[in-house]
Amino acid sequence: MVELLIASQIVSWIVILALGFALVALARQVGVLHVRIAPAGALTTGRGPAIGEAAPAMDVATIDGATLSIGRKLAKGRMQLLLFVSPHCPLCKELIPIAKSFVKREKLDLVFVGDDEIAEQRAMIAKMEMDGIPFINGPAVGRTFEVDRLPQAVLIGEDGIVLSKGLVNSREHLESLVTAHEMGVVSVQDYLSKSKSKVA
Repeated sequence: MVELLIASQIVSWIVILALGFALVALARQVGVLHVRIAPAGALTTGRGPAIGEAAPAMDVATIDGATLSIGRKLAKGRMQLLLFVSPHCPLCKELIPIAKSFVKREKLDLVFVGDDEIAEQRAMIAKMEMDGIPFINGPAVGRTFEVDRLPQAVLIGEDGIVLSKGLVNSREHLESLVTAHEMGVVSVQDYLSKSKSKVA
């Protein structure tokens, strides 16, 4: 009886040690995968003004009747983030509070752009607490930047140049717009694909 108890204890310790080694091996593999997986970036589109080109200069009216300039010179060190949204887009509603927080941290001038019924836009503005942030409602800006899917963002520099752009649906995607500009590349994906081709 005592021998059986000792044997079971030995087997238990062997199993525990094996599980410990397996856990360490698994943690190592997760670390390797984390290093290899590329950061998420906004998906760039080939439509509209290209990155590095001057954004079309426009003076447009906001939903509150104020006049807002797009594509013109900004105060030194400022950047303008156009975020195209719609009350019919569930991803847009998830992204709006993220964008509001993001632009405060990055010190960007946020401008929401949409093209829906005015009553629907006002309801979304009230529900999502977007008061005080410029909101342009109308087709002109979307057509100029050739926006065909939402949510989409365009980052414009202080000199009116398109710095980066793409489809966005998370904070990581918004961050990638700024990161791409800081790295001097078209997009994070473009940088990663070029890096992979150099390694190959």
